Amino acid sequence: SSGPRCPVCAEPWVSPRLLPCLHSLCAPCLRRLGTLGEPGRAAARSVLCPVCDAEVALPPGGVGQLTPDYLAPSRGGAAVGCDLCADGAAARRCLTCGADLCLFCCQAHRRQKKTASHAVTELENTKDCSQAGKPLFCPSHPTEELRLFCEQCDQPVCRDCVVDRHRQHPYDFTGNVIHRHGDALRELLKSTQQHMGTLEDVLGQIDDMGSAVRSRAEAVATEICLFASGYVKAIEVHRDRLLKQLEDLKVQKENLLHLQKAQLQQLLLDMRTGVGFTERLLTSGSDLEILITKGVVASRLAKLNSVAYNTHPSVDDGIQFSPQERAGQCCGYEVFGAILNKVVDPARCTLHGEDLHSARQHQLTGFTLVCNDTTGERMGRGGEAVRVTITHKDKRDCAVKPTVCDNGDGTYHISYSPEEPGLYAVCIYVKGQHVQGSPFTLMVKNKFREHQGVFHCCTFCSSGGQKTARCACGGTMPGGYQGCGHGHKGHPGCPHWSCCGQVKESSECLGGPPSDTSQRSLLRTVAL
Repeated sequence: SSGPRCPVCAEPWVSPRLLPCLHSLCAPCLRRLGTLGEPGRAAARSVLCPVCDAEVALPPGGVGQLTPDYLAPSRGGAAVGCDLCADGAAARRCLTCGADLCLFCCQAHRRQKKTASHAVTELENTKDCSQAGKPLFCPSHPTEELRLFCEQCDQPVCRDCVVDRHRQHPYDFTGNVIHRHGDALRELLKSTQQHMGTLEDVLGQIDDMGSAVRSRAEAVATEICLFASGYVKAIEVHRDRLLKQLEDLKVQKENLLHLQKAQLQQLLLDMRTGVGFTERLLTSGSDLEILITKGVVASRLAKLNSVAYNTHPSVDDGIQFSPQERAGQCCGYEVFGAILNKVVDPARCTLHGEDLHSARQHQLTGFTLVCNDTTGERMGRGGEAVRVTITHKDKRDCAVKPTVCDNGDGTYHISYSPEEPGLYAVCIYVKGQHVQGSPFTLMVKNKFREHQGVFHCCTFCSSGGQKTARCACGGTMPGGYQGCGHGHKGHPGCPHWSCCGQVKESSECLGGPPSDTSQRSLLRTVAL
């Protein structure tokens, strides 16, 4: 036949059976799958559908209990299976009972008294053998048609079944129940069709999204290529700029060296001329000639000796490249890498701070070091070797341990907390050389002394009129008052501290009465 065939044997259908996945196979093929091709082996509980690869469970009774696929022959126009034995291909049809029979069952059909008189015809053209409307016979009672439906067991039965295995089960004619069961099936079908519509929409969306992803990926790839090519161009432009800067710097340094060399060569030539002339004068000239020529020679040599010149090359080879240095924007891209030609000059490094030369015992103090290059410009970057020593001038074993903090911009903060009062020598080195202003002297004063008395207008007011209360200002009042009072002798004329007489409220206590008069020196400070 030209129609669909069994997917396993590729032969026309023979008693096709329906799997739970709704794919059909020939009964003989299913039996071979059920035993996995090994004769004698126990029947399998499940098989893999050769069409969709789904694992489908078999009924307890095996392949024979699977539902027959009555529509398979009409789909394929292929050979019809025998309705009695369900194994052989039908070769005849009984016109009386409508059963399709294989050759073996046809002989049995004719031998049985009940069916011997039935008219049997050849099945010459299988395409004419439509299953529609053909009576179906009971598997348990082959001569009885399936015309009833057992509601309890949910399956078609024959008249013999309802008095045998389905006794007392509720049942009805198939024509009466088909509407209810057909409607339920149609509802399920409708629901499934809705799911199919949804799935088709989702698959369409997935295909659209796949196309969108590919399009977006192509667009982003173009962006990346444009970005990368732009970045490469920016780096090449930046490279050319750096090389130009380097060339200019090299030429500048070479020109300065050439100028210094020419000046020193001329000075050396002038000195050789002067030295040669003077040596000849002293060895060959007469006394009178030396005395006559001495003035002009001495003047020349003195002038040559007074010429100032640098004892070192005017420039150095301090050219460095820093790959991590931010170099700003180039062609719209941020680029890195800068030429560093600045070299720190310790003699031009400066110190800054309010308390550079003074500090308090046990008090954190600090100052700032600013590193500059040979032209006096700020270095603008950190990383220099900075060393600081703070040593007591009288106690050599007494030293302060300072902390140096690199701010990364060419400045360094030095902080320290001295333990002992006295004079200290402070040395600041950059690259092993003293900076400008180093070494210098640091005066560490005693710890700040807090006032022990009260800041009052007078003793009379602050003591509540006590005659024995005294004040460090040395003032007294008539009537035996040993302390000061407004407008009386010794009162400073303004509020002051009772412990030391100081008139400034935010001040350090002097620790005793002022000794400007003998009378005041005898007074004892009273803490009120």
